[in-house]
Amino acid sequence: MMLPGLYGILLILCIGCLGENLQFPEFNGATGKSIVLVPEDPPYISSQIASITWAFGVVIILLSNSAGTSISPEYVGRVHLDTTTAALELKNLTLNDSGTYKLTVITTLQTYTGQTSLKVYETISDTTLIGPQESLIEEESSANITCEGSGDITSVEWMKDKNPLTPSNRINFSSDNRSVLISPVIRSDSGEYQCTLRNPASSDTANLRLIINYEQLNIKIYGPEYVFIDGPNEVDLGRPVSLSCSATSVPSASFTWRFNGSDTGVTTNTFTIDKSDITHSGDYICTAHNDVTKIDVSQRHLLVVTEDDGDGDGGLTTGAIVGIVIGVLVAIAGIFGLIFYFIKQRQRE
Repeated sequence: MMLPGLYGILLILCIGCLGENLQFPEFNGATGKSIVLVPEDPPYISSQIASITWAFGVVIILLSNSAGTSISPEYVGRVHLDTTTAALELKNLTLNDSGTYKLTVITTLQTYTGQTSLKVYETISDTTLIGPQESLIEEESSANITCEGSGDITSVEWMKDKNPLTPSNRINFSSDNRSVLISPVIRSDSGEYQCTLRNPASSDTANLRLIINYEQLNIKIYGPEYVFIDGPNEVDLGRPVSLSCSATSVPSASFTWRFNGSDTGVTTNTFTIDKSDITHSGDYICTAHNDVTKIDVSQRHLLVVTEDDGDGDGGLTTGAIVGIVIGVLVAIAGIFGLIFYFIKQRQRE
């Protein structure tokens, strides 16, 4: 239903001359979101309302009376009116919705008018923290952390381990508060850093964990060295088996496991098999890695699953299994030998 032309013009002229006796707060909205514009403690709640009119500047958004509700074409599908409180819900906000909104409520006894302002901000999104990629050494390295994001950003808040991050003689913020430089880093700088970008209508947060490496008891960072796998070389069919990998390393090494040349996905120092079978026979390789020195050191361990003489399952004998495993290892060695040979031949050419 279209708004009556003459009535709308007269109403626009009238709004503002009736006196502003409705109190509003100021509203902030975010693009793509919704907001509800409503007076504080509307005095007409218990009255019989004859008509409700909302206007944006000189444009009538809607008119509601006993004949129904008329909505301006550009607002169809974007607004909803609560006829009890006269609250106007604006949906899918855009930056062009910023401005002054006027409300007129006519009851059987009195006319109420008021206006409020709405400021629409571009929604903050894609917030991310960018930190140093290299390892950080106590008293030697510096760490620069930058907070990036899109949208209307009016403030930036920094936290570390859920506490405010404040400037000091080592911690300095950029003029726009979007970056922080820690120089030099110390071990207490390790932890979870959080950056929150804000505007009055939206916010977005990103996190980054920093690890500061340091010397312990005056022992320099080194390793890994002396990688060792502890575990049996032979296990009965159906029995559990556990292989444990250790290494001398500062800081402590991380571990990965391969089986017959394939990655197992195991990243702990222990490789466990709950119930062994013939397919578990083969070559296990543990690789220890130091995140600071970037050194990898590997150790291999041969495991053979043998037939339990007492169960009568007719599994392979120990000799047969050993032969199979050795054959697999010889084949792998042969493949690598051929590859090396062809590489040398190409280099000579």
